[in-house]
Amino acid sequence: MSGAALGIEIVVVFFLALFLLHRYADFRKQQRMVLFGTLLAWYLCFLIVFILPLDISTTIYKQCKIDHEEHPAVLPVTPLLSNQTAGNSTMATATKSVLKVCYKPWSYIPDGIMPVFWRVVYWTSQCLTWLLLPFMQSYARSGGFSITGKIKTALIENAIYYGTYLLIFGSLLIYVAVHPQWHLSWYELQTIGITAANTWGLFLLVLLLGYGLVEIPRSYWNASRRGHLLIKTYFKAAKLMTEKADAQENLEDVMEEVRKVQESIKYNHPLRKYIDTVLRKCPVDYQEKMGRNMDDYEDFDDKQNTYPSEKSLVKLHKQVIYAVQRHNRTRVQWLILLQQAMHLEDVAKNETSSAHQFVRSFPSTEPTSWLSRYFYTPTVEWYWECLLRHWFYRLLAVVLSLFSVAVVWSECTFFSTRPVLSLFAVFIQLAERDYNYLYIEMACFITIFFLCTCVYSTVFRIRVFNYYYLASHHQTDAYSLQFSGMLFCRLTPPLCLNFLGLIHMDSAISHQLKEQTAYTSIMGSMRVLSFIANGFYIYYPMLILLLCIATYFSLGTRCLNLLGFQQFVGDNEMTSDLIDEGKELIRREKRKLQRIEDGENRRREWKERYGNTREDTARNRIRNEAAEMTETNYSDTVPNTRQAKYSRTGRGTERDSIELLQDAEPLDFNAETLSDDPLEAGSTSMLTVPLHVADMYQAGTCPCPRHGAESLMTFERSRQGKSKEQES
Repeated sequence: MSGAALGIEIVVVFFLALFLLHRYADFRKQQRMVLFGTLLAWYLCFLIVFILPLDISTTIYKQCKIDHEEHPAVLPVTPLLSNQTAGNSTMATATKSVLKVCYKPWSYIPDGIMPVFWRVVYWTSQCLTWLLLPFMQSYARSGGFSITGKIKTALIENAIYYGTYLLIFGSLLIYVAVHPQWHLSWYELQTIGITAANTWGLFLLVLLLGYGLVEIPRSYWNASRRGHLLIKTYFKAAKLMTEKADAQENLEDVMEEVRKVQESIKYNHPLRKYIDTVLRKCPVDYQEKMGRNMDDYEDFDDKQNTYPSEKSLVKLHKQVIYAVQRHNRTRVQWLILLQQAMHLEDVAKNETSSAHQFVRSFPSTEPTSWLSRYFYTPTVEWYWECLLRHWFYRLLAVVLSLFSVAVVWSECTFFSTRPVLSLFAVFIQLAERDYNYLYIEMACFITIFFLCTCVYSTVFRIRVFNYYYLASHHQTDAYSLQFSGMLFCRLTPPLCLNFLGLIHMDSAISHQLKEQTAYTSIMGSMRVLSFIANGFYIYYPMLILLLCIATYFSLGTRCLNLLGFQQFVGDNEMTSDLIDEGKELIRREKRKLQRIEDGENRRREWKERYGNTREDTARNRIRNEAAEMTETNYSDTVPNTRQAKYSRTGRGTERDSIELLQDAEPLDFNAETLSDDPLEAGSTSMLTVPLHVADMYQAGTCPCPRHGAESLMTFERSRQGKSKEQES
């Protein structure tokens, strides 16, 4: 098993990162460079989280071997008591000797592998987050029409960003050169750079962690409350509809600008190829509308018209990409939110059902899987949605709350080594005495996973004025994907260092002469900057307590609400108005879906009742009547050449009639629409009958009585005869 666990986890983590990227990104539309950069950033960060427990168990085994080499186990010689036998004494001494043996962990990694692994993972992630991803962000967001133009735009936008790095590094070199008493080696300069990056990451980490430690347990507790999720969904629906309307209006404005530009630039203009590139980024319906109104048979004249510059076209291209992405994202989010709201309303209705069968208002559009067909039946779904889910979420909220309390307590007391006050350090040291490596790895993994969940979930929930927003169901844009990769690469290393401090395996914080993990050795000794190791790294994490208190009382949400950003606050009048508005929006969408479903049912009943029985009869009658019309109408008055040019064959008429019969929809009969005057009612009904209904009367496929068809045909023939007399 030497190194096997490491190889398995490397493969599993890759597929986990690929799965998450597929959930948030669109593989078919996103650029390959964006997908590769984001996947690599997420993959490296997840590797640190999953491999660190293996490094910890290997380090504990090495520390055990060092202790045995320095202090060999010497069994004390004790005299036998009168009531003891020699056999009992031998068993006792054997037991003591067994406890002194160091057992190799099942996931032991040989020497020399972990330092190289951590060095590659860490420095690759740092190059991504500080150098490559910012450049790739600007490249993907650029509206340039060529690779050279995009690279130029990206370099200009990141000139200040990279210039700041060079200024700081150059100032540091000058400061070291001016003071000869400072003899900093390359290793120490490298440690200073790592410390600066980890300090920036720890500053942001504490803010995100303080929010997640409270919000995640509270979200599960609120989900267990009946009706709370439905009310919050109404609130989200009202906000999302406003955003959706804004995105639609923005898209229409941008499309109007595109229309004006493409009408001014004709087919033989040098900038026409740029217009074609912009048009390909527009939605299909706008492309068709612009294509119908386009007249490219006129040559351009440089003296008479003013044309946009290439720079303005680049700006327009960038606006089109953003507007289309935002419009598609809000549209998909609205459909998802509508499904969630209808599902929650179905849950509220089924809670009072005595049949214990979950009934949906609208059938699911997704195909039924074999799992749902045989295991997740309507009965099982009712027990889960209406009975068990609430209690499961409450239990999970209590467990997560206990975890959060343990994290806050350990963050405030992890600097104390005698006595050991950090709860996670106590648990790891108890398992270390018995060399229970499996328990150590599971405890470390669960703790790191919980910390990462609190931090990463906050990252996924952050929304900065639509500038950065991670949206599921493949609706995240390139800029947000790469920005999330940057945050992950900057937050994961300090998070793991903070965890090693919680379990007292970082000598810079615990000040203990113990074997260091390979991960800590790559980070370097923090004693180079003692004010950071002994000050900032110890006392700044205590700020989590204040942040948790502020999050518990929703101080940030209330402040944003006062500033005009609509937030879900229970005791606010604006929140109540948005809830009522969202409820009305959901009700209106449900009525629309109900009308569509009723139309589908009527069309299905029409085809089942009349489509199969009279299809052959209708086809024969249409063929005969079409042949008669062809012979009588055109053979005597029109020459053969003109007849072949303008007349329709019976086969074409048959095909058109069959299509009309297939698309025909039964008429709705409502007695309230009838007039008291029979003449007025008769004239109105004859004038409003569509032509394809008249064809159905002629074919005998209409469900109305036969005498109605005959009277209709008599009226139609008399009307045609009068019109011919007037023409003659």
